[in-house]
Amino acid sequence: MDSVRSPEWPVAPLGGLAANSASTRYGQPVGGPPTPVQHPPPPPPYRPPAVPATTAPVPTTRTGATAAPPIPVKLLIAGGFGVGKTTTVGAISEIAPLTTEAEMTSAGIGVDDPGLGSAKTTTTVAMDFGCVTIDRSLKLYLFGTPGQHRFGFMWDDLARGALGALVVVDSSRLDDCYPAIDFFERAGLPFVVGVNAFDGRLTHELGAIRWALAIGDHVPLVQFDARDRLSVRDALLVVLDRALDRAVREKSV
Repeated sequence: MDSVRSPEWPVAPLGGLAANSASTRYGQPVGGPPTPVQHPPPPPPYRPPAVPATTAPVPTTRTGATAAPPIPVKLLIAGGFGVGKTTTVGAISEIAPLTTEAEMTSAGIGVDDPGLGSAKTTTTVAMDFGCVTIDRSLKLYLFGTPGQHRFGFMWDDLARGALGALVVVDSSRLDDCYPAIDFFERAGLPFVVGVNAFDGRLTHELGAIRWALAIGDHVPLVQFDARDRLSVRDALLVVLDRALDRAVREKSV
């Protein structure tokens, strides 16, 4: 049987180069130098785009000098159970306050008494935390204490480093604030008694409350509303003034 050849390519002589080889097709001589392969140039090295700086500007004074950071001042918000400590911190804090609220259960009946007519359903089991900047030179860090007697062991740790305290009082339940006042008197920490005006009114006059609490005239007694930011601010400024007065007296001794 004759071999089948493609009619498109000439027959090479016997022993010669196949007519349908790549050299014959593309005209490259046998044994000649190979045609160099043209590779595309390598891509340039990757460089991430420059990110503009987003750092906050450094505060400066009018003269151009770098302003000093505000002085941190630690204050306590203390008092009995359900008197409005958590509300006080939340009303003035410039950040979302850190709270440790837990649901009150039937196990606390007879132990945790929020008072008659109270709609309180949660209680602080550790502490509350918030902060507020008074001005460029002063920033307050507020620590609210738990009100239940079983968490009283935390008060010593929370009071460490504090310069003063605001003792929140419910005028209809004065008995609940006696332990807080005794604590700060024993600790020697300056404090201010702030009577929280529930529903905008007091059960007793401020003079009668001072007599019932048996506090001296050197202890400021103020009325405020724990829900109102400006009212809380005014009460804290009294605490600052009390702490500053004590610091000045101790420095002059």
